[in-house]
Amino acid sequence: MSAALNWNREGRIWPHRDASSFVRLGSANWHVQRMGEVGTPRILLLHGTGASVHSWRGVMPALAGEFEMLACDLPRHAFTQGHLPDDTSLLRMARTIRRLLDETAFAPDMIVGHSAGAALALQLALDHGFRGPIVGLNSALRPFPGLAAQVFPAIAKVLFVNPFVPRIFSAAASFGGEADRFLYKSTNSRIDTEGLACYSALLKNPRHTKGALAMMANWDLPTLRTRMSEVANPVLLVHSTDDAAIPLDWAKEAHSWLPTSRLEVLGGLGHLAHEEEPERAAQMIREFAAETLAPAD
Repeated sequence: MSAALNWNREGRIWPHRDASSFVRLGSANWHVQRMGEVGTPRILLLHGTGASVHSWRGVMPALAGEFEMLACDLPRHAFTQGHLPDDTSLLRMARTIRRLLDETAFAPDMIVGHSAGAALALQLALDHGFRGPIVGLNSALRPFPGLAAQVFPAIAKVLFVNPFVPRIFSAAASFGGEADRFLYKSTNSRIDTEGLACYSALLKNPRHTKGALAMMANWDLPTLRTRMSEVANPVLLVHSTDDAAIPLDWAKEAHSWLPTSRLEVLGGLGHLAHEEEPERAAQMIREFAAETLAPAD
């Protein structure tokens, strides 16, 4: 079995390391980062498939003077370890996050999710009583069309059960700038060297890549699609014109399924727009919070 990422080795390069802590919950050990002012509105930050808390390295400090934030590495991602493969399904991942929030006594007023993290935010609203505003950044909400809806998860399942695939993929990412090229081709985003170093460490680790494959194999967006009309939360969808992972047309379609959503389009950015221009993303979050969060008594 491949070794997990080590906080005292690979974790030495992680942004905002001093904001990190680990939360033991059953057999799982969660890596979380907390930042901001106690007593201000609380934001839960959920990264997308294959990423980690480092995805928020620019957004968190930009909002730290006005909000208290908690970000976590999702189950079987980066430095969060000990979850079962089935815990990477949409339903179970939302349930485990709810338990983490209970354990840490962190009751979010707003949830911001990137890519698959936006689907998790909606699931928390549908099944776990979250009633606050939701911001989806380059959200992965639309199921694959037609036969692909069955084919792509099936392929991910086959790759997940093959013990050699994550190792082969991670070994390929270890040569030269392959991780950088893979990230650009799959997202169309140009990000800073600090972010690239973190993604490179993640892509080179077979345990992490297997966690991402498990999430892809277990993700059930078609069922979520049937329930989107039930979402009553204020929702802001922010999507980039040049997103290579999720076409803007898919975001427009998902927007039409959410009765309380608004769609804002960012020109010239890719799937990791919040990492390319974190101050801009933070400002959009700040403005939506001002619109939708009730003022403190």
